[in-house]
Amino acid sequence: MSQNLQSRRSETRLRPVDLARGHGLSTQAVRNYEEAGILPAAARTPHGYRTYTPLHAAALRAFLALVPAHGHRTATAIMCAVNQGESDEAFRLIDESHAQLLDDRRTLQAVERALRDLDPSAGPAPSAASAPAPASAPSAGPAPVPADGSGGAFIGSLAQALGIRPATLRTWERAGLVRPRRDPLTGYRVYGEADVRDARLTHQLRRGGYLLEQIAPLIARVREAGGLEPLEAALSDWRARLSARGRAMLAGAAELEAYHRQLIPS
Repeated sequence: MSQNLQSRRSETRLRPVDLARGHGLSTQAVRNYEEAGILPAAARTPHGYRTYTPLHAAALRAFLALVPAHGHRTATAIMCAVNQGESDEAFRLIDESHAQLLDDRRTLQAVERALRDLDPSAGPAPSAASAPAPASAPSAGPAPVPADGSGGAFIGSLAQALGIRPATLRTWERAGLVRPRRDPLTGYRVYGEADVRDARLTHQLRRGGYLLEQIAPLIARVREAGGLEPLEAALSDWRARLSARGRAMLAGAAELEAYHRQLIPS
């Protein structure tokens, strides 16, 4: 590889400003990229000034194309690996990014499926007035209505509606996936409309094989969006960003392959 670099030093000489100008960068940024190993080492004039070649320009184009696809840190690691002749390591890093993108896409699809499965025509959430008492409550008599009159479902009725055990809902609560309030008179958990929504979404994602720690940020998205309907816009934006990243990976791969061919001719 050093012989390839040496032969290219007789090519057209480029100053740092020549590389920087076409990409809206500062000359210091170009020098920083060289010092980080993103660009091959530059030749020096007798006066100590850096001189670059079209090979360095190709390296810069490859790096700048890789950043939106893989992020700055991974793009840097890829370029350093290529410049050090460790192509397999560069390919491994690229494969990891593709795997992460696929995982993100599957997560989005799981959320979309879960939202479709939350059937709004299934009727209102179980009523606290008609719900069975929680397991810790006396079995005799109907479960009391929440003392504040705000309605909601007790843990037993919600668990029954979802086909799960009350203990599962308590586990979800400890994980922050549902946040029921406490009835001021009885101390029982009371699940409001938003809690029922979050429990149903969690239930669908758990059925899809997702772990609680994977579900937590998705529930947070629902809460930030203010419900399921506003979440559609967030999901659309999420989908667009995944597609943009996929296209960026194609562009980055093309520029990296062009640079790799110049650096290490087949």
